[in-house]
Amino acid sequence: MFEQFAKINTIPRPSKCEEQMIEYLKGWGEAHGLDTQVDQTGNVIIRKPATKGYEDRKTVILQSHMDMVCDKLVDVDFDFDHDAIQTYVDGEWLRAKGTTLGADDGIGCAIELAILEADNIEHGPLECVFTRDEETGLSGAEGMKSGFMTGDYLINLDSEDEGEIFVSCAGGRNTTAKFTFEREEAPKGSFFLKAQLKGLCGGHSGDDINKKRANAIKLLGRFLFQTWNRYDGVRLAQFHSGKLHNAIPRDGMIVIAVPHDVKENVKADWNVFSAQVEDEFHVTDTQMVWTMESADDEPVINPQVARNFVWALQAIDNGIYAICQDPELNGMVETSSNIAAIHTSETEICILSSQRSNVMSNLDNMCATIRATFQLAGAEAWSSDGYPAWKMKAESHLRDTVVGCYKELFGREPVVRGIHAGLECGLFSERYPALDMVSFGPTLRDVHTPDERLLIPTVQMVWDHLLLVLKRI
Repeated sequence: MFEQFAKINTIPRPSKCEEQMIEYLKGWGEAHGLDTQVDQTGNVIIRKPATKGYEDRKTVILQSHMDMVCDKLVDVDFDFDHDAIQTYVDGEWLRAKGTTLGADDGIGCAIELAILEADNIEHGPLECVFTRDEETGLSGAEGMKSGFMTGDYLINLDSEDEGEIFVSCAGGRNTTAKFTFEREEAPKGSFFLKAQLKGLCGGHSGDDINKKRANAIKLLGRFLFQTWNRYDGVRLAQFHSGKLHNAIPRDGMIVIAVPHDVKENVKADWNVFSAQVEDEFHVTDTQMVWTMESADDEPVINPQVARNFVWALQAIDNGIYAICQDPELNGMVETSSNIAAIHTSETEICILSSQRSNVMSNLDNMCATIRATFQLAGAEAWSSDGYPAWKMKAESHLRDTVVGCYKELFGREPVVRGIHAGLECGLFSERYPALDMVSFGPTLRDVHTPDERLLIPTVQMVWDHLLLVLKRI
């Protein structure tokens, strides 16, 4: 598995740019004499016949996604379109040097390739599926036609907590807002300041949304709202933070113009605000770095548009909105929203946010709440079509087998639960309603951030567990 993972991490595979990975998988399957197909979307399937004595078993689909979230530390020079991920071992963890690791979901792909290559594993007919572009909208699974997969059971290898068996996932949509404006000169006597915040934990906007981590956009927005209310003549020139819809933003930068006679007050306010926020998030975000320095003069955003934007940013819902009422899902987050990225250009402020819910009507409601907030402030706002939730089946032979094999191997009950994140199982459940599905995988932490890491001992556990399931199913 680790040999396969090392090779995968030499192949550039940003979301929507997986062509090299597709060609690698296609060539790999053909080189091993296995039935290999690529569909019109770019998903790859490699079929392996049953081992002797297992020909009468039902077909099991193993599924992972080939793309990865590409994020790096701000001071790291790295090109995700050309450079290989540089990994290293840190105790029991595998990490990358200043970038995302790509174990989400490269380790799932590596497990599949290792099983396809092995000649000493007992299993029925296998279909190993590698989908593209999972991270930016699940478009690979969305584009897959009925009939591409033919198996009876599907094991998704895109979960991040060993010992937990996932049987449900959230649906999700993105909501985008856009303010348009004309720039103008700042009031005479203005002094320009650049404020930067970095070093936040960030994390996955679904799976980590319940950890009460700081959001760089919300914090910078709070400071702007406070400053706007405290001093006349404040102007906004730039706001940049976040990159991806499915990541909690961990750094950001604003440029503001303030009256010259209050610039020292604003600097003092920044220091007080930073101390208060550090105390507020002293458990979750212990490495915050706050800086404020003078900046060059530049045209500023129309003050009414800027004010409306700042007020909307203060008002916007962010974090947990509702908790699941189903007792079998153990108080899992049901509905949430994450404001993920803001960028300014010469004439526009663009805001990207992500909403998730296991209840599709509440997902619609959450998206409407976000849109209404921005529309009241004068912005255009719209929501994407998104992807559906995956509902837990009342009866599942696969789930029972997976749980039984885990107890047999490790002598304890696994946790059976849902996840507040999007899995391709939601789309598969629409396209293949008869499929019996579960999801599990080794332990990952801080995915979608440069702190992403893989707990090495859990990879062996997942391997042993999966092999026993394939033998017993």
